[in-house]
Order: sequence, then C-alpha cells, then structure tokens
Amino acid sequence: MTDFEAARVAMVDSQVRPSDVTSLPIIEAMLHVPRERFVPAALRPVAYAGEHVRLSEGRVLLDPRVFAKMLDAAEIGPDDLVLDVACGFGYSTAVISRLCAATVGLESDAAMAARAAELLAELECDNAQVKEGPLDQGVAEHAPYDVIFVNGGVEVIPDALAAQLREGGRLVAIEMRGVMGSCAVWTRAAGTLSRRRMFDAAAPVLEGFRKAPEFVF
Repeated sequence: MTDFEAARVAMVDSQVRPSDVTSLPIIEAMLHVPRERFVPAALRPVAYAGEHVRLSEGRVLLDPRVFAKMLDAAEIGPDDLVLDVACGFGYSTAVISRLCAATVGLESDAAMAARAAELLAELECDNAQVKEGPLDQGVAEHAPYDVIFVNGGVEVIPDALAAQLREGGRLVAIEMRGVMGSCAVWTRAAGTLSRRRMFDAAAPVLEGFRKAPEFVF
C-alpha cells in the first residue's frame, strides 16, 4: 500500500524544492493537500509522479513541478481573489485556497465539478467554491479577480476571461505553440495585457483556448 503522506514529502523534496520554488506557503499547501484524492482511484499510486496525470480526454492534473512553479509565478497573496480555471477534481483549488482570501474553481465537466465540490467540503476548504461552466467564459459574477490560474495549455486568451482580470492582476497559463510550450504570465495594466514568459512547460490545449483556424484562399 502506498504511503501517501511520505509520497507528499518526497514530491516536495525531490520535485518542488529543486525547481527553485522556495515559497513556504506554497510548500506547506502542497504538503497539506492529499493529491491522491483528486485523481481517479486507479491512478492514485502515480498521483505524486513527476508527470501529468490524465483525468479525461485532453485534461490532466498538472505535474507537481509545473504546478508549483506556476503558483510561484502567480504571486498569489493572502488578500487575493483567485479564479482557478479547469480545476478538474479540485486539487488546484484546494491548494490555492490555502494561499488566498477566496478562490472559485471553474470546471466544464459536470461529474468532475460535482466531485470537486464534495472533496473541497470534506477538506473544509471554506473559502473555496466550484462553478460548472465553459472554461473560456470564466465566472463573471465574482469578477474582477486578482489572479486567474489556468490549469492547462492555451493558444489564445479568450476576451471574456481577460475581461475578468483586475487592473494589476495576473493570469497564468501554459502557452502552447504546436507541441512546444512555456508558462507565461499576462498582467493587466492600463486596460491592456502584457505577457512575460517564465519557463518551459507543455500541456494539452483546453477547450475554448485554441486559435481560430486560418483560411487560405
């Protein structure tokens, strides 16, 4: 039987800390949240492996190193309101809830959204909630957000989502160009978004985040 508590410690010591993630709140959150509970039961033994865990077609739980470095790049503060896009079964929302004032997890898959809500309630993440809906539309009712965290690949940032970012806010996602990608941070200043590349990473492009096909005449 897998010792998941030991696996969490090993994940942080062998994947997170060596990746120059030194933020104590991030490290403590990842040590606290039981990652194995947020994947299908058959995949629990590999929940802490250094790779993405497949949740469904085109959807993954980001590998611990990439996830931690994205959190670090997001610079989430204790007073921040965070939108967690493509939260899957709620792992990212649970971790983020320990870093901020409140977080909203957005999930398009009804079954995953329902399970995420159950798990967050069981873990007493009282400052977190889950909304079901299209990922590219965000959750306008709680906007604007200080941070929008996207759990996956993007080719474009949808206008509806960008509009929900507060002035001075950060949007973090994995920008994909073909099979290659990098984590990037978009910051809103004077009503426009500026982009800064952070580190190499790749993930499946999420539904609603692909570029429109170009027509050649």
